[in-house]
Order: sequence, then structure tokens, then C-alpha cells
Amino acid sequence: MSTEVRLSRELRLLDITMIGVGAMIGAGIFVLTGIAAGVAGPALIVAFLLNGIVALLTAMAYAELGSAFHDAGGGYLWVKTSLPDPNGFLSGWMSWFAHAVACSLYALGFGAYFRLVLEAAGAPSLHLGFMTLEKWLAVLTCVVFSYINFRGASETGKAGNVVTVGKIAVIGGFIGLGIWVLAGRPDWQTSFEPFFTTGWGGVFAAMGLTFIAFEGYEIIAQTSEEVENPKRNVPRAIFLSLAIVVPIYLLVAFVAIGAVVAPEGMRVTQFLGQEKEVALVRAADQFLAGGGFVILVGGLLSTLSALNATIYSSSRVAFAMARDANLPTVIGTVHPRRATPHVAIAASALIVIGMAILLPIEDVAAAADIMFLLLFVQVNVAVIRLRKLRPDLDRGFRVPLMPFVPVLAIGTMLFLAVFLFTHYPMAWVAAGGWIAAGAGVYYGYSRKREAAHLKRAEWMERIERKEYRVLVAVSSPRTVESLMEVAVAIATQHKGEVVAVSVVEVPEGEALATGQHRVGELEPVLQRAAEYAQRRGVPVRPVVEIARRVSHGIVEAAREEECNFLVIGRPVAYSFMERVVASIVERVLQDAPCQVGIVYGTVKPDGIGRIVLPVTRGPNPELAAELAPALSRWFEAEVQPVTVVPEGMPEGEATELVAGARATLAAAGIDAGLEVLRRREIARGIAQILRRDDLVLIGAPSASPLAALVGETIPNIIAQRRRVPVLVVREVEQKKARRLERLFFAKGAA
Repeated sequence: MSTEVRLSRELRLLDITMIGVGAMIGAGIFVLTGIAAGVAGPALIVAFLLNGIVALLTAMAYAELGSAFHDAGGGYLWVKTSLPDPNGFLSGWMSWFAHAVACSLYALGFGAYFRLVLEAAGAPSLHLGFMTLEKWLAVLTCVVFSYINFRGASETGKAGNVVTVGKIAVIGGFIGLGIWVLAGRPDWQTSFEPFFTTGWGGVFAAMGLTFIAFEGYEIIAQTSEEVENPKRNVPRAIFLSLAIVVPIYLLVAFVAIGAVVAPEGMRVTQFLGQEKEVALVRAADQFLAGGGFVILVGGLLSTLSALNATIYSSSRVAFAMARDANLPTVIGTVHPRRATPHVAIAASALIVIGMAILLPIEDVAAAADIMFLLLFVQVNVAVIRLRKLRPDLDRGFRVPLMPFVPVLAIGTMLFLAVFLFTHYPMAWVAAGGWIAAGAGVYYGYSRKREAAHLKRAEWMERIERKEYRVLVAVSSPRTVESLMEVAVAIATQHKGEVVAVSVVEVPEGEALATGQHRVGELEPVLQRAAEYAQRRGVPVRPVVEIARRVSHGIVEAAREEECNFLVIGRPVAYSFMERVVASIVERVLQDAPCQVGIVYGTVKPDGIGRIVLPVTRGPNPELAAELAPALSRWFEAEVQPVTVVPEGMPEGEATELVAGARATLAAAGIDAGLEVLRRREIARGIAQILRRDDLVLIGAPSASPLAALVGETIPNIIAQRRRVPVLVVREVEQKKARRLERLFFAKGAA
């Protein structure tokens, strides 16, 4: 019985509201206000207001889904649940990139702020090699915080609240001083004239550029699994955080433009745009002597806390995707001593550093914004789909005017994402390149692994529910006991049952019902199979399948019975007719929706003294290794692993081959010594070491379709040469796993 792991629900409404506020009032407002002012002019206020409205539209989707799904995962989970492939993969892929690139933005912001600290301390201006000092500082900071994450250091909830309160206090002080300065300037209105200096195009560009500063409410949904009464508190916290943050942003923009005096011949917004990420520092210096230092401290705190949080979040997205079999398994590994996903952290750090080095800070911000905009598009589609697919969900909040509100959100975010191309084409190159790379990874690698992962997860659930089933195809009294011996051994391993199936084949043109008169012919074979399993203490159920083709009947029985493993016999091909029978087995092998075991020769219960296990890397050899201990216990036989290194193979490749074989054995918990052979041909090399009482357990090798007729496969050669039984096992074909997955979901939905 598996143990269900849950996170303690300790976060209250105030805690998660502060999490959302802290995520939004962070490095974005410190770093991007000046840049956006240069883009939009005084209409930056309109850009912030419209961004608040756009954020509210998507916040409704997050409020509905966050109140209904109380597990960690957020947008990635919702998209994966509701939208067809590859949307689930791409949502995680884009989320990984978005958080990593946001981390680059915060690192660059820290570099700019720390440069001012060095200047204030009298340090000389430096330009080291091909990068500016700010970029070197950004890279160094990324390395340091990646190492901190590797060691496992992180903020506690209370410490995070303290930092958030500190940031609000700094921003509040900036706003208060700005209003005080405004009160003493009778001509402050001139700073806002003309208001739309760059037109609506500048407003839209500023919206896209600063959208990252409004997306922090998504983190509230990510914490849903740890929140007290999430159905009520998650929606309230999302809306409260926006209600706090949006007015603060509007006031920051208002005082930054209205209270700052620009140098002669420059507009205020031109001056702020020129100062870029340190614009608020320059503004505060005008408000009060030492005011810039306070903003500098606030900016450093904000960028550092955001940097730490985004390295953490981006690495955890990559870690989760690897655990879902969407990325290489190594990314999902945990450091044995530190208990942190060290490979995922390193992979995220490489993206962070690469973006920080390659792009200006504006393009870095735009690239992160593009990714978040596209991710939120998927979430809005998901809320529409889940309203239809899962009307049963207990929702604490429901998006009003469905589907108008999410459709409006989708339209506005797509508009902003596309509009960013006109101002920041390199950001779209980076974002588009990442999406294209993700599509390549998915179709070339992840789709197959994910299907196998889903299949394994479903099977494991059924095993834990003690619903494991082995289907054995029986047709002849001569082979019943041999096949049942293998089926019973595998069923016993999982405390499952055996389904014995025989197929009545009805020719084309005849009604299937005409096959019923032949059912009686198969009853003796099925009765013999049932008696054999009962003697062994395993539950058994006989089934007759009437079908047009034997192979199709066996495959359909496996689907209908939801079997985990299929056992079928295959003649050692000599005559042409026997090879035709073998081709039936090959069709079953190709179409079976489960793992398959093919028995060559006769397996005698008392005639097995040793199990010879040819072993390499790959899903089929790994399956064979997983089954070996169970068969060893059943037959009371020792396991002898063996691997054959072809003669002439380069030493490096040979070493890698042997290392892979040892890794397969270790994963299966087999500690028997590995016998390494150097032979010209693999099959003949294995055959030379066999004894009369051996059973060869081998993962199915790849073979051409013609091999079914000519018989030239490694198992066939071994069986012909040594006259020993051979059990060939094969993992389910990935495309069949997807069909099996759909079958299970369809039954669950019904």
C-alpha cells in the first residue's frame, strides 16, 4: 500500500496575500519603471492601469482553478489536465524558461544597483573583457544563488513576510516623499504634457514590457496545497494582492514622472528612460538627500529575494517535468547528501546566465513577458475547457460571463505578445527559439517517455489496488503448462490473477456469431489451463474471444481485460507454416497494449536450474532485469547476468556498454556478478555458455518486420542452437501506451 504524502495546510489568508504582494512588488517595479517611462512617456500610468485590468482578467481564471484544485502545480497542472498534447509539456517548458529569464532580469537589476554601490564607495569604473561590470556582477550573483539553492537554503515564510513588508515600506516612503515634493511644485502638471508622447504604440509596448511585474499572483495558486481553506482563501488572496499592488504601481508612476526634475533640454520620461533600471534611485536622490540610498537598499533586497525565488521556482519546474518523464531522468535526480535537485538547478542557471550575457535588459524583460503571456493564454483556455469537462469541481470562485472574460484575456495577451515584436524582436527570437526547441524535444524525446511514464503510473496504481492481470494465450494442450508456468510466476510476483484466453477465428464474410459452435472445442484447453493455475494457488479466469484474426482477438482481450502482461508462445521457426504462425505472434507483439512475454520452447517447472539474463541498457532489457528476481524465486534458480561485447568494438564504447549493463542490474536490485563475453556475434556468444537446465530471459531486440518470417532473431538463434527455453519480454509500444491511457481515461470519465 503506497503512502499518500500531503503538505500541512499552515498558510493563512494574510500569509498568501503577502506572498502575492511580495512577488509583484519586487524587482520588476524597481528595475522596469524607468525603462517603461522612456517607452510610454507620461502615459505609463495608463499602461500600468491597463496591465492591472489585463492581470485581473487572468487572475479570475487563477482564482477559479486555484480554488478547485488544491494540489501544488498551478498552471502547469491545469493545462496538462485539460488540454491535449503537447500543451501540457509546452506549458511546463515555457514556465521553466519564463522563470529562468525573469531570474536573468533580476540578476541584471542587481548588477546595476550594486554598480552604484561600488561607485558610491569610490571604486573605479570597469569594463572587463567582452561584458560590462553589471553583466559580470549578474553572472556572479547567479552562480552564488545557484550554489545557495544547491545547498538547500531558502527563505522561511516569516522571513519572506519581513522582506515584503520592508519592500512595501521602501516604496511607500518613495511615494510619500514624491507627493511631498509635488505639493511644493506648482507646475508639476507640465511633466504630464503632452500625455501620449509616443502614442498608443508606446503604451502597448510598455504594457508588454512591464507585465512581468503583475504576474506574481500565480504563485498564490502554486501554494494551494499548503493553504488553510484554499477554496475560500486562494481567490481572496489573489484579488487582495492585486488590489494592494496596482494602486501602488500607479502612485509610483505618478510621483516618478510628476516630482522629478529632468536636466535642461530633456523631458522627465526621457531622463527616466535614459537611467533605465536605476531611474528610481535617481528620482529618490532628488526627493531627499540619501533617498537614493534607501531605494538602492530596497532594490538590492528585492532583486536578491526575487533572484533566489526564481532560481528555486525555475529549477523546480524542470525537476517536476523530469519526474513526469518530459525531460531526461538525470534532471529529476536529487543530490544524495543535499537532497536538492542539483542537476535541475544547474540547467536553470545555464539558461539564466546565457540570457543575462546575450541580451540587453529590455530584451530580457520582454522575453520573460512573452513567455508569461503565452502561458496565461493556455491557463485561460484551460479554465474554459475545465468548466465543460469538469462541471463537478467544487469551485470557490467562478469566472463571471464565461467564456467572454477568458476570451477577452486571451485576446489582450496575444495582442501584447505580438506587439512586443515591433519593439523587441530579439526577445521574440529568444522566446520563439525556445518554443521551437521545446517542440523538437517533445516530438523527438518526451512524447514517447511520457506515454511510458503514464502507462507505468497507471499500472502501479492497479498493482497497489491488487488488480494486476496476466493474459495468457493458449491454443494447444502441448503448450498450456509451459505458458501457464510463466504466466503464474509473473502473476504471483504481483499477487494478481491470470486470464486464460483462446481465440476462435471466423473468416471474413461470416457473422462472428457463427464462431460460437467452436467454443466447445477450446474448453478442454482452457480447463487444463485453469486447473494448472489453481494448483499453483493463483486465481484464473478462462475467456474465449471470437475474432476475425487470432492476433486481433488476443490484443482485444488484453484491452478488454485491462491486462498488465501478456504471455504467448512462439514456435522455433523451421517450416514455412510455423513461420506464418510466428508472424501472428509478431503482430500481437506490435499491437499489444501491455508488456509482452514470448515463450520459445518448453518451460518445465522442475527443469530450470539457472536463469541466464543477457543485459544491456534500454526499456526491454530493463524489464527483463525487473522480472529476473521474481522468476528466480519461483523456479528456485540462480540468476546469471551476461553481456556480450562484440569483437572489434572500440574500448570506450565497450566500457560504456558494460557500465550500462551494470546500471540496469543495479536498478533491478540484482547483485549477481556480471559475466562479460567478447564474441563476434551476440546470439552465438550467449548460446556457447548455456547449459541444458537454463532459461534465457532476454529483452526483445529490435528486428525488421521480415525477421518474423526468416526467423533470424537473437532469441530464435539461441533457441534453435541450444534447445533451451527462451522468454523474450518487451515493453509496451509507446503509441499503444497512449491508446491504453485514453482507454483508461474514457472508462474513468464514464
